[in-house]
Amino acid sequence: MALPIGAVAPDFEAETTEGKIKFHDWIGNSWALLFSHPKDFTPVCTTELGAVARLKPEFDKRGVKLIGLSVDPVDRHAKWAEDIRETQGAAPNYPMIGDTDLHVSKLYDMLPASASGDVATRTAADNQTVRNVFVIGPDKKIKLVLVYPMSTGRNFQEILRAIDSLQLTAKHSVSTPADWKPGEDVIISGSVSDEQAKKTWPAGWKAPKPYIRIVPAPK
Repeated sequence: MALPIGAVAPDFEAETTEGKIKFHDWIGNSWALLFSHPKDFTPVCTTELGAVARLKPEFDKRGVKLIGLSVDPVDRHAKWAEDIRETQGAAPNYPMIGDTDLHVSKLYDMLPASASGDVATRTAADNQTVRNVFVIGPDKKIKLVLVYPMSTGRNFQEILRAIDSLQLTAKHSVSTPADWKPGEDVIISGSVSDEQAKKTWPAGWKAPKPYIRIVPAPK
């Protein structure tokens, strides 16, 4: 079974392009985004790693640390980074895990426990389920999981939008509606009674139905 939202993100130690890390210690009190790749020198992943490098200032603004993963060793990641810089205009400016024993991929249910073999001979197709995004909160719990096929590049603008919602709703008793963007109206969470809501929103709310209570986004 895949790791559910709300589960503690499994801790691990791993070699990365920026040295050895212990994952929970590396996260510290920040948010984190872990995104995985089935193989180095794959075309879609090359575009994704460059896109995230260009967007790093946006993740930094939100206090989100970035970390990538591929089953290949870190020395290959370094060579791949040169291609990423050349073709995408930016090389990874965040650590990349070298998951050569498949430990992290198995720990995060991206590969079955029975997966084995030399990573040098495993193809991208062998690792095609290693195409996940995990957003992890400062409490080390998984807040969001996205799973993509190899043929579809990830939309990191949508991931930023989702993080904006996750961070807002972690602080306030609200939820965000479909296609919400920062600054737009939000919905009072269903767990908040009308009596409780009146204390936070004394001016009231719009309610097209009693269970849809719309208010301006908290500042």
